[in-house]
Amino acid sequence: MERYVRQTQLVEVGREGQARLMASSVLVLGCGALGSNLANTLTRVGVGRVRIVDRDIVEENNLPRQILFNEDDVAALLPKAEAAARRLRRINSAVEIDPLVCDATARNIEALLEGMSLAVDATDNLETRYLLNDACIKLGKPWVYGGVVGTTGMTMTFVPGEGPCLRCVFPGPPPPGSLPTVETEGVLGTLPALIAAVEATEAIKLLCGGARSPYLLSINLWSQAIQQVEVLRDEECPACNGRRFEFLAGSGATDNWVTTVCGQRTIQVAPGEVRHLDLDQLERRLQPQGDVTHNGMLLVFRPNDSEGTELVLFPDGRMQARGITDEARAVELYTRYVS
Repeated sequence: MERYVRQTQLVEVGREGQARLMASSVLVLGCGALGSNLANTLTRVGVGRVRIVDRDIVEENNLPRQILFNEDDVAALLPKAEAAARRLRRINSAVEIDPLVCDATARNIEALLEGMSLAVDATDNLETRYLLNDACIKLGKPWVYGGVVGTTGMTMTFVPGEGPCLRCVFPGPPPPGSLPTVETEGVLGTLPALIAAVEATEAIKLLCGGARSPYLLSINLWSQAIQQVEVLRDEECPACNGRRFEFLAGSGATDNWVTTVCGQRTIQVAPGEVRHLDLDQLERRLQPQGDVTHNGMLLVFRPNDSEGTELVLFPDGRMQARGITDEARAVELYTRYVS
């Protein structure tokens, strides 16, 4: 306990609360700006097990906001989950860090939550949040929502059976392109640290046996405008009241075969079924057709006729086509070089 003496001195935590933290497990879903801050805090406060799920690799434009990464990670083409794990293990060796380089989908979200005390949201899209909401209600696990865009961030805590769920607040996804994103609006570099601090605090409260905050909290960090909105449970909510898990069943949204990745000009193509790519074999097959880099965790391929397009291939069968915005073109490249 000596390591955490400043926490155990808090009446809100104490030695009992610290013991509960050390016996807890948290899923950090996404390891970008929010997720890297969340994973950093949860590891430092002594949560026993931190599972980090992320589908992307570290890029140079991540470094202004994503605190666990550096230029060496960019050069090594490291997946974010793996780069974060390497750093966090040096921060607190007593915490078990479980990095998973994969997408969260309807096929695996329940397995990702298995053994977890709760989840914290650091995703970059609403569909994954609705999926997490369904799974947490079904499994009876609390989770903390968080999002940032521009200079404004929002967060709220959801506990199944206590108050509303995400669909009580936002009944369904808005039409594509109707909401601002970090691609269209950017994001203030200091904002994710603030929202992640609130999210992590809510998680710590729950893990220590405290009560959730009942508010949807919105903060504009530039103007310092803060809003608290108390949201009541919707008695007609299909998820928490009707227990109809449309996103978990795949009917609330399409199972993402082709998606635009949060970042610059990147299209992800994922197989419709679980598959495994033998990257060693793929490297040998692709070498005559372009430049191949293989670091043991992923493969980067630059076709001779790609006109600057870079293909990042993962063992779980996913491909990220970087440098293009045409989804049909991305599928064509996947078909030509992977399947």
